[in-house]
Amino acid sequence: MNGFFGGLLRRLALPTVFALLGPLSLLGLAAPAQAQDNATQTKYPIVLVHGLFGFDSLFGVDYWYGIPSALQRSGARVFVAQVSAANSTEVRGEQLLAQVKNIMAITGAAKVNLVGHSHGGPTIRYVAGVAPQLVASVTSVAGPNKGSRVADILRGTVPAGSLSETVLNGAVNAFVALINLGSGGSGLPQMPVAALDSLTAAGSADFTRRFPQAVPTGCGDGAEVVGGVRYYSWTGKQPVTNLLDPSDASLGLLSLSFGETNDGLVAVCSSRLGKHLGDYRQNHLDEVNQLLGVRDWLAPDPVALYRQHATRLKQIGL
Repeated sequence: MNGFFGGLLRRLALPTVFALLGPLSLLGLAAPAQAQDNATQTKYPIVLVHGLFGFDSLFGVDYWYGIPSALQRSGARVFVAQVSAANSTEVRGEQLLAQVKNIMAITGAAKVNLVGHSHGGPTIRYVAGVAPQLVASVTSVAGPNKGSRVADILRGTVPAGSLSETVLNGAVNAFVALINLGSGGSGLPQMPVAALDSLTAAGSADFTRRFPQAVPTGCGDGAEVVGGVRYYSWTGKQPVTNLLDPSDASLGLLSLSFGETNDGLVAVCSSRLGKHLGDYRQNHLDEVNQLLGVRDWLAPDPVALYRQHATRLKQIGL
């Protein structure tokens, strides 16, 4: 169990490790758009919310690699949230709600556009569920809205209340402390087991019973508009995308546990929320332009997908 979990953590943390090595001059390295325009100048600010073991910026490298700056160059007001790297969806959601209120106070905006990756997807759903009047749109990128098979496997190897759970909790807390050291998130509470429970199929189903907005019953689209909030999603569908990316090996291995199309950590069907915008040749890290922009040569530029979506939101008055 320790070897498997430790390996998983190391792979999930690769953006942290490889950020220290500097930019990679490799084929498939995404180049951010340089043009100055107002294509992404949405009415409401865009708030980006990271996933499990995520951060806003770690040792100067963005979790959302190159995405905030690309949106800002085209007129968007972009804020990158910092919530607990490992905690329950509800705790992370309350942290995000407080930041949303601060952003609205700073900008004078009446609402925000929320974009969440991975565990950030359920996190933004929480805010839209408890305070829909503050949210213009919710966009879930590879959000485990019906849980992750990887979380189920981990929970199965670490029974609740067992010694192995205690050891696991301590090890992950130490790992998160390292993330916080470089990202400024040290004041946030961390409960790794609570995060794990939130991401299982059972935990996700319980969350959806309380916050069902825009979650489809099957593998199709959900409602696009619920309570005045617009819901969107997209995801990756290819765990191995570039042999020059060291993280692909672990994501490819983890993908074998699913038995259905997935991005290495989240199944395509689990990612569905509201109007689904597409399944791309991306894995779970490519979706936020990691590692450092290395991706499938034939896939859309991840940065371009966020720019296109901001333009979409602008065109419908959000």
